[in-house]
Amino acid sequence: MCNTIKQLFKQNTILINKKIVVKGWVKHKRTNKLKTFVIINDGSTIKNLQIILEKEDKSINIGVYLKIKGLIVLSKGNKQTIELLANNIKIYGIFKYKDLQKTILQPKKHSYKKLREQSYLRFRTNFFSSIMRIRHNVSYLIHKYFHKNGFYYIHTPIITNYDTEGSSNLFKVTTLKSDFFGENAYLTVSGQMHAEAAALGLRKIYTFGPTFRAEKSKTPRHLAEFWMVEPEIAFFNLKNNMFLAEEFIKYIIKNIMILSKDDIELLDKKNIIVNNLNKILTQEFQRIPYSKVIRILIQNGYDIKWGQDLNYEHEKFIVESYFKHPIIIFNYPIDIKPFYMRKNKDKQTVAAMDIIFPNVGEIIGGSQREERYDRLLSQMKYFKLNRTILEWYINTRRFSTVPHSGFGLGFDRLIQFITNMKNIKEVIPFPRSINKIYT
Repeated sequence: MCNTIKQLFKQNTILINKKIVVKGWVKHKRTNKLKTFVIINDGSTIKNLQIILEKEDKSINIGVYLKIKGLIVLSKGNKQTIELLANNIKIYGIFKYKDLQKTILQPKKHSYKKLREQSYLRFRTNFFSSIMRIRHNVSYLIHKYFHKNGFYYIHTPIITNYDTEGSSNLFKVTTLKSDFFGENAYLTVSGQMHAEAAALGLRKIYTFGPTFRAEKSKTPRHLAEFWMVEPEIAFFNLKNNMFLAEEFIKYIIKNIMILSKDDIELLDKKNIIVNNLNKILTQEFQRIPYSKVIRILIQNGYDIKWGQDLNYEHEKFIVESYFKHPIIIFNYPIDIKPFYMRKNKDKQTVAAMDIIFPNVGEIIGGSQREERYDRLLSQMKYFKLNRTILEWYINTRRFSTVPHSGFGLGFDRLIQFITNMKNIKEVIPFPRSINKIYT
């Protein structure tokens, strides 16, 4: 049986004088007159394991993969508690040392841009492997939270024939010579509409999958391909929705600080990450109506009018300079939100809500859905939408419905916030953005 390095350190001194097998990539190598010391990592933890060889093997260099059989002993150094005395080593994937100099495996500091340009090797770096383990643990916590709270996980289509958000930033799916589906087809921007249909039969559901937007944005907060978490709940109003969103995100942050403690410590050289996360946990997400946000912005010199959408500059000021903690903005004007949001009694706003975080801006967007059949038709007419394409969606109201709500969490933005990365491209394995596919 092969042990992971994480398992070895977890059992620690229990394994002293026991023979084990371990595999991993060489991170560092040094030789003195008596012995050779090789540092390996297998991706299971940020911690490395030191291997001691009685004689030097020049075919072992940084980056090669090793399978080592040996004896666990107490370490004589102070950087680790245990190390491995090797008696048998198998080397995989030997390559020339000079080729190493052209890669990010070379043991020196590389720019984030350089790391991105060799995305296929990023997983072997301390920095990126830590982010990926955090990403995994956040995914695990999302599924755990919803399972514990009675939600069903469903898979919504990636290929659709409509634009959920009404932004027209769609990637068209085509076989070039003919339309495979016999009609226009696009990569989905959201699983929400299909999620609504599911919630009206299963009551509480969530989706978690890739979404796509052809938004021509080069900001450090946007990707063309990204992941969304979208719960949808029957018998839920906007107030319930805001409560769920806050509880959900605080659950993730509270538990990721425990699950990913070592990896967060590696990334958090100045204690910024822990401070950021603790602020989320210790402060209530204050609810602020859109109209009040506009008044605050005007009073502070911003050139904006009621009815205009908020941009990142506005969100940044409101959450970082004015309130200095996360907020939930709700009741947005009808014209700047999609047709499916429930119209309020004032007939000017809809029951929408956005959660705004420091550093990344909007992290969750959601609403109470317009469940009233006639009102939904009226909204579609107002926005001049094609009823034929959305007839199936209209029928979710036609054949009986109930008040229901949901939201979408930008998964990659959440990872960006947790890791305090300035660019969202650093928190996804293979970024896709305008003018660039990183492979």
